[in-house]
Amino acid sequence: MSRQQPVGVITRGTTNPNRLRRCDRWLVGPQAWRLRLYAGGAPLVVDLGYGASPVTAVELSDRLLRVRGDVEVLGLEIDPDRVRAARPLARPGLGFAVGGFEIPVPGDRRPVIVRAFNVLRQYPESEVASAWTRTLERLDPQSGLLVDGTCDELGRLSSWVALEPGRGPISLSLSFRLRGLVRPSAVAERLPKALIHRHVPGEGVHALLHELDRQWERAASHTAYGVRQRFLATVEATREAGWPVIDGPARWRLGEVTFAWEAVAPGGRSAVSDSR
Repeated sequence: MSRQQPVGVITRGTTNPNRLRRCDRWLVGPQAWRLRLYAGGAPLVVDLGYGASPVTAVELSDRLLRVRGDVEVLGLEIDPDRVRAARPLARPGLGFAVGGFEIPVPGDRRPVIVRAFNVLRQYPESEVASAWTRTLERLDPQSGLLVDGTCDELGRLSSWVALEPGRGPISLSLSFRLRGLVRPSAVAERLPKALIHRHVPGEGVHALLHELDRQWERAASHTAYGVRQRFLATVEATREAGWPVIDGPARWRLGEVTFAWEAVAPGGRSAVSDSR
């Protein structure tokens, strides 16, 4: 059988140690059930487009092993030179291969999780939906998860869309390094590709970030008790204003909050912003 040509384009490859720790913390937290309940053998997780250095794939493997000892991580890159450079770090449960959105894995295995961070950011917005669809088709249909995210160079601002087979996008997560945060809308420059051009009046994500900024200012007095308390008050007030927050204070204390996708889906104002 001939080898399928990798689907996608080579990214800039910029990466740093711990750059994706915020998303990884979410994977081993609220999403850990996907690995724990998987009954099809060793669960496979793909780090798609890991970049010029394999460090984020190694870190992902280390973190997921705390959830399930037989998890296997496969780092995929379109650039063969990057794969050759990474292979000396391969070990049982961690490997590297050439591949793109077609997700080439041996046999009929279906990944439980595919993490694609800072990959689609370099694509035209018009190509996002097809990349999502192609990748979702390769996932485990029961517990599969695609994470399409973006972060800054040091991982201090991060956001990601979660998608499931048969459902498509289900949520948007925003994660901040709270120390030094001026306003929540700072994450606008690090929104996933599907949303970054939608941060304009009339779009749900614009209305959401505006509301977070408004509540952040209103919660300024909480700073006397620490920036974490200010963020907790901000998210609680945003939820009370009608925005569909789908996590709780345990995540907010980490500088992280997740919203239902329908509130920010591209194409117009969300139901929340329309009602206000």
